[in-house]
Amino acid sequence: MSKSSFFAVLLCLTQTVSAQMPNTISKADKVYGLSRFWQETNYNFIYLDKVDRDMWDKEYKKLIIEVQDTPDDYAYYRLLQQFCALLKDGHTNVYFPDTVQKNLYNTYFGEYRLFMSNIDGKAIVTRVNASKKDEIPIGSEVVAVNGQTTSDYLAEKVVLYISSSTDYILADRAVQMMFQAPIGTSFDITIKQPDGVRKTLKLTHAETLEKEVYPPFEQWGLLQFKWMENGAAYLALNSFDNPKIDTLFLEILPELYKAKKLIVDLRNNGGGSTGVGRIILEYLTNDTLLYGSRQQSRLHIPSFKAWGMWTAETDTAGNAWATQEYLSYRDRFYHQFPYAPDTVRLQEKRLVVPTVLLIGHETASAAEDFLIYADNQKHMFKIGEETYGSTGQPIMFKLPGGGSARICTKKDTYPDGREFVGYGIQPDLVVRKSLADYMNDHDPALEAALNYLKDK
Repeated sequence: MSKSSFFAVLLCLTQTVSAQMPNTISKADKVYGLSRFWQETNYNFIYLDKVDRDMWDKEYKKLIIEVQDTPDDYAYYRLLQQFCALLKDGHTNVYFPDTVQKNLYNTYFGEYRLFMSNIDGKAIVTRVNASKKDEIPIGSEVVAVNGQTTSDYLAEKVVLYISSSTDYILADRAVQMMFQAPIGTSFDITIKQPDGVRKTLKLTHAETLEKEVYPPFEQWGLLQFKWMENGAAYLALNSFDNPKIDTLFLEILPELYKAKKLIVDLRNNGGGSTGVGRIILEYLTNDTLLYGSRQQSRLHIPSFKAWGMWTAETDTAGNAWATQEYLSYRDRFYHQFPYAPDTVRLQEKRLVVPTVLLIGHETASAAEDFLIYADNQKHMFKIGEETYGSTGQPIMFKLPGGGSARICTKKDTYPDGREFVGYGIQPDLVVRKSLADYMNDHDPALEAALNYLKDK
């Protein structure tokens, strides 16, 4: 997008609300914030070898001028997010300051409230405020926005600001966040109802006072447990962010031991701490060793980088010193963290029965680490969709105006070196939820799990 067209878009989005957005960042600080992100990326980003460096530096030099001309803090941070998105990493992000974020809406449109989901590659309305459920039926598709087809609108106005390791998460997030904009921003949209009837609406971001939504939000706890058919237990582990889930697991364990089969649902687990999930897994295997991910980070020793300027690839044959010089100069020398499996010292009874792991696009980070540990468990079978495809250890830092950023510093792979960041962990059986499944409140992955376990 050219500079003129970018600011035309920003003007369109903010022309009625510019007074609401703070304008606190000086030109010098705008350049400093951009430069800080560029510098931290060059020094710390673990996947720098996958970045087109010429493109990256060219974009940086272009933005030095453009960030100074941004009309407010919101426009400045949008440019930083666009710059960040070029790195294509789900653990590398730029976050708005609170002073900006509080003036942004996504689902609120005054008398309307819309929640969007990517289903079958379409932008589908999956929840509305209760009073509008007949006017905007669940399952309606947004087919046009502001005179553009939805696909064009997403490509030109939304996708370029989202940092993602995988194309399918990028598509999901684009639809979920397609209407995020400052308060007062208006959208002319065309929807196609499930019966094929089309209607147009003008929606303007404003506070929605109505609290009830349809369908109601599901109330997820950290852990959910229930009995299914044929002696199968259902166990949803919805986060590894709170260690309390380990306590909750131990509380239901005496009942869980009765299970002849087990379904572990990780589809809503966005991660947290790898160790929290591993504690639970120890009860679900007979192994005494658990093999987690291999990890590496960049190693920067300035002298090696300096010497590497004169080191050719032919010099590296059988020469570890020259190899480090050569790779350091090219930002491709890595520290390999010492690798050893985790020893399981658990003395309590285990629960090792035919087990299905339900996974999906929102199975992320530490939940993916859980799946790496479980990869060689012969009694476990994965059903659902590919996972989020991003994990690692970000470095966090502040940016001017109260915002912040994070950059991924660690690469994780399977123990044998197979990569899953950028690809997702693949299910053994792919089961996707269609629009018809959503409309009929049907969970095809759970049904597939029960069918798989039926004869086990």
